[in-house]
Amino acid sequence: MRERDEPRPVRLVAGADVSYDRGSPVLFAAVVLLDAGSLEPVEAAGVCERARFPYVPGYLSFREIPAVLAAFAKLKGRPDLLVCDGQGRAHPRRFGLACHLGVLLDLPTLGCAKSRLVGRHREPGVRRGAHVQLRDGGEVIGEVVRTREGVKPVYVSVGHRITLATARRQVLRLAPRTRLPEPIRAAHGEVNRLRREGRG
Repeated sequence: MRERDEPRPVRLVAGADVSYDRGSPVLFAAVVLLDAGSLEPVEAAGVCERARFPYVPGYLSFREIPAVLAAFAKLKGRPDLLVCDGQGRAHPRRFGLACHLGVLLDLPTLGCAKSRLVGRHREPGVRRGAHVQLRDGGEVIGEVVRTREGVKPVYVSVGHRITLATARRQVLRLAPRTRLPEPIRAAHGEVNRLRREGRG
């Protein structure tokens, strides 16, 4: 895992999401590619697969990643940035889903999660863009970022080939009107469509 910024611009951004019932071995995974300027979808791919790893909290990457990689393999385009609905460094072992995917795909990757997995923080200010450090044992492992005024913040952390400050800026850029970045919202919508249809 490398924590440094890439010099090239972000023109295409991907969102990845996985959905399943806790007791079911069936996983649905989707990846949606968006134009980073307009935030309009360019391409989507999804799969329905049987899990090869049991449901173990804290080890969900091992269960989810094979399906996400299979969805990525269907894409024609390659993103300049990947946004994961999950943690990167803000993980008990400092290597969550965003880190795994970033390293395996060798892509600049960030994690943007709806809830905290580990660490402590103060409450960020109420205005959009307010942020505070997420710390664990004296180490900064992420940031807590307010993407909309008066709405719960999100938890942003480094996955691979990006710095924390740039990850925060990208999350705010990709969430101009909503709590979650558009790539995550698009992937979530696609994975729900796959679930309704029962296929990938």
